[in-house]
Amino acid sequence: MKRLLLTMAALILALPLGAAELGDDGLHKTDWMRDTFKDLREDLAEAKSEGKRLVLLVEQRGCIYCTKMHQEVFPREEIDSYIRDHFFVVQMNLFGDVELTDFDGEVLTEKQAAGKWGLLFTPTILFLPEDVPEGHSAAQAAVATMPGAFGPGTTLDLLTWVREKRYATEEDASFQKYHARMIEQRRAE
Repeated sequence: MKRLLLTMAALILALPLGAAELGDDGLHKTDWMRDTFKDLREDLAEAKSEGKRLVLLVEQRGCIYCTKMHQEVFPREEIDSYIRDHFFVVQMNLFGDVELTDFDGEVLTEKQAAGKWGLLFTPTILFLPEDVPEGHSAAQAAVATMPGAFGPGTTLDLLTWVREKRYATEEDASFQKYHARMIEQRRAE
């Protein structure tokens, strides 16, 4: 009996904290997502005013990979707190009809924006720079795009790589090389 109780306690403690709930639109909702008017220029300005980076998280109803991210990756304490502290996350529906205004001024639905940006998979995360050049769309301006679900280590490394602007350094311009180095460092610890 004691062994059973210890096993149950270990399983409960291993569960992610604060897993996302499904919203009325069938997408996962977390409290670090921002409910905005989806004018990306305004969202970028608000993110900058908070000292954060703008992120567009594109998902769809029934996406098993979105579920994986929301149940296994995003709730991990180190990832959840990193997102909260450093990113301004705006969720989009790959097939949504909510209007948004792209950085280039074009007003279109979420699904039209996804088509314009060439997005095919969910989840897809677009990481925006602090300043978007005039006339650029979100896809043109993105400093990185994460197409699909990745494990906790890759996700945290990408969040760090973007936040620390490693993409702009000669040593770490390649995320793959940066990530490989981080894997080696974790193994050495």
